[in-house]
Amino acid sequence: MIRSDYAFKHPIRVRFGEVDYQGIVFNANYLTYFDVVLTEFLRAAGLIYAANIEERDDYDWHVVKATLELKSPARADDLLDGCAKINRIGRSSLTFDLAIFRPGEDAPCTLGEIIWVYTHQASHKSAEIPADLRKKLLAVNNNV
Repeated sequence: MIRSDYAFKHPIRVRFGEVDYQGIVFNANYLTYFDVVLTEFLRAAGLIYAANIEERDDYDWHVVKATLELKSPARADDLLDGCAKINRIGRSSLTFDLAIFRPGEDAPCTLGEIIWVYTHQASHKSAEIPADLRKKLLAVNNNV
């Protein structure tokens, strides 16, 4: 994957408290960075998570898979670009490809994949992603 493979990006500044004794970003923090990127992806789709709680009609996303591939370290105060794209959208699932890049570099320092399943919250069973939600997500993915 290279930078141009991603239509959506959001800046991330590495804070001092996010690095370990080696002076590099502690690996678990990349999942937090990816969460920030996906929150902003939703915001770009007009889906402001906290503001839309009442509109969700008892449906929400569950994370069912999260993976990281660490390529090269990021350090305190680095300014990074967190990038996301939808790799696959199924009946009830959404697979995101994510990457962290240093500005001006085409090779990622971190790659990730996160899979969400749209679920009915009372039963915790998967549900079909509504057409209007699908359309909003794909518009951001396609940079429309």
